[in-house]
Amino acid sequence: MKFSQLQADVYVPSGIDPAAALARTTHLCVAAHQDDIEIMAYHGITECRGREGRWFSGVVVTNGAGSPRTGRYAKINDTEMQEVRRREQRRAARLGGYSVQIQLAHPSTAVKRPGHPGVNADLQQIFAGCRPEVVYLHNPADKHDTHVAVFLRCLEAIRSLPKPQRPQTVFGCEVWRDLDWLPDAEKVALDVSAQPRLAQQLLTVFKSQIAGGKRYDLATLGRRAAHASFHAAQATDATPALTFAMDLTILAKVDSLDVEAYVRGLLRRFRDDVAARLRKLG
Repeated sequence: MKFSQLQADVYVPSGIDPAAALARTTHLCVAAHQDDIEIMAYHGITECRGREGRWFSGVVVTNGAGSPRTGRYAKINDTEMQEVRRREQRRAARLGGYSVQIQLAHPSTAVKRPGHPGVNADLQQIFAGCRPEVVYLHNPADKHDTHVAVFLRCLEAIRSLPKPQRPQTVFGCEVWRDLDWLPDAEKVALDVSAQPRLAQQLLTVFKSQIAGGKRYDLATLGRRAAHASFHAAQATDATPALTFAMDLTILAKVDSLDVEAYVRGLLRRFRDDVAARLRKLG
């Protein structure tokens, strides 16, 4: 596999041919930054790790420059930080037993440009090179511009495929905005309670982010526990850890469906749910 950026990195923990490692993928996550995969797609990691015939692969689209940093990382420049984050992502892939970890190394400015030839070509190559059952993407209601841009570029790449070659299921996952606001009928609750020690280890791999001033490890595990407790008001907890997702499969299947209109529909149904409860009880 050849990608448009010279700094692009392809790592296969098992050492097999990268194209073959991608082709056997059953669960694929395409994320904006190093450590996003481990926050948003832990469900896919544990669905595959150690299970015969199931393989999780990760793709990081941007180069990791520009992240906030303090303490021991305060004086590291962007070039050095990119290398640190690249190594951290490789370690996570090894620990999680990924089939392949691809880091495309695009600057965020390129990802935010619709139709950027390098970004589009790289993502099209990835989606054409595998037939995953499940794809984990950022959700279109995320509040991070780069996350939303990566989602949109991925959707463009998926829609460029013939319909029989498109993923069976596409989830939009949480990172920079929770999805507990989704009406329960619209919400996909993913059980992420398996292998809790692995969950913590995968998050603490990214020392440049945690020691750099962002406790993503505590925040991610806390959000999963909170979702599990607050998901069902009238029932005991079914699992100690949940993440929520949007089912975006229809966007991957129906090219004419506008993303903004789709999200507006979700927001309208959330508004209507709140208003109906107030009317009923008021």
